[in-house]
Amino acid sequence: MRYVLLIHEPRDQRETRSEAEGRALYAEMVAFGESLGAQLIASHSLRPDRHAVRVQAQRGKPVLRDGPFTETKEMLGGFFLFDCADMDEALAIAQRCPATRFGTVEVRACAPCYEA
Repeated sequence: MRYVLLIHEPRDQRETRSEAEGRALYAEMVAFGESLGAQLIASHSLRPDRHAVRVQAQRGKPVLRDGPFTETKEMLGGFFLFDCADMDEALAIAQRCPATRFGTVEVRACAPCYEA
C-alpha cells in the first residue's frame, strides 16, 4: 500500500537557518529518503508557500490567488511517497524522519477519493 509523509514546518523557519545549516538539513532529509531504498516512489522539498498560487473556478472562470493560503503558522514543506505493508510500518518509517525534530510529519494512506 502507498503512504505519504507530509512534512509540515513552521512558516518562516527556513529563514532562521544559515545556508550551511539548511544544506546540512536537506542532505539529512535526502539520506533519509535514500534509506527507504526500493520502497521510495517519490520525494521532494517544496518552496515556501509565499511562492505558490491557488487555482479555483468561480462561475466557470479561473481565479488565481497568491499564497500563503490560510491563517496557519505552518506550511507544507515537502513529502515522501513510499510503499509499505501497513500503517504500523508507515508510522515506524515516519518516526525515523529527521523532520520530526523541526516540524510535524503527517502520515496518510493513499486511496481513491471515493473511499471514506
